[in-house]
Amino acid sequence: MQQTTMKNSTITFLGPSGTYSHLVANKRFAGNRMLPQDGILDVCAYVATHPQARGIVPIENSSGGTINETVDVLLDASQSIHIHEELSLHVQLALLGHKDHPIKRLYSHFVPLEHCAPWIARHLPSVHKQECESTAAAAALAAKDPEGAALCSRFLAKAFKLEQREFPVESSTPNITTFIVIGAKAQRLPRIRKTTLALRLPNRPGSLYRFLGTLQNENINLSRLVSRPIRGRRQEYAFLVDLDADAQSAPVQRALAAARIEATSLRICGSFPTHRTYQS
Repeated sequence: MQQTTMKNSTITFLGPSGTYSHLVANKRFAGNRMLPQDGILDVCAYVATHPQARGIVPIENSSGGTINETVDVLLDASQSIHIHEELSLHVQLALLGHKDHPIKRLYSHFVPLEHCAPWIARHLPSVHKQECESTAAAAALAAKDPEGAALCSRFLAKAFKLEQREFPVESSTPNITTFIVIGAKAQRLPRIRKTTLALRLPNRPGSLYRFLGTLQNENINLSRLVSRPIRGRRQEYAFLVDLDADAQSAPVQRALAAARIEATSLRICGSFPTHRTYQS
């Protein structure tokens, strides 16, 4: 797929530098200013106040599941955030450590630690595992610990003066992380593949069933359905829904017209293209 490029823009991402969000940002928007942020909310806040900027945040990992913080931002109607694109990365992890030192402590984000648990059990059975806020933070800790190692991106080896002890750290299932590119304003790029909706349904029997029926009636595939509790309202939920279709297409327009009758609120978070999976 031919990609629309940007130049002289700020691309802000979930940091610190060296995270997989940073890697994806460089692959998609090379040549632009890169600005790391401490958290997903910080990325969204920056984008909301800088209309020319774009943000990159993870929304789902094939091993760890949905990133609830990102979902909650999209469900919050007060946030001026729109999805522009969907990106994905095939994450291949490296074991970085210190040459000629035994590995007694292993640092990483909880997702790689869970994803690679069988490999760790086979190759590092007595290692102490320590969860970190990011794989880049894990590399920083390992760099200070002669008997420490990190499960992280191989590209962090040079920055932290670590040796690549194993690459790739194999797992029986692929580790794919999905990211979204966000902006303060709605934007349409060529070759729309998906539409994301944020909606609330009446708290009564059959409301979700009737909403799904509006999609089935128009032969629209639903590829993601995430429910999140509504704060302060017991046993009431908001839903983030991905449709494999363009919001401007006639079937989706008809489905949305019917869905709005069933929903208490419905908002389009973005209608956007998806890109090929990058390799790490």
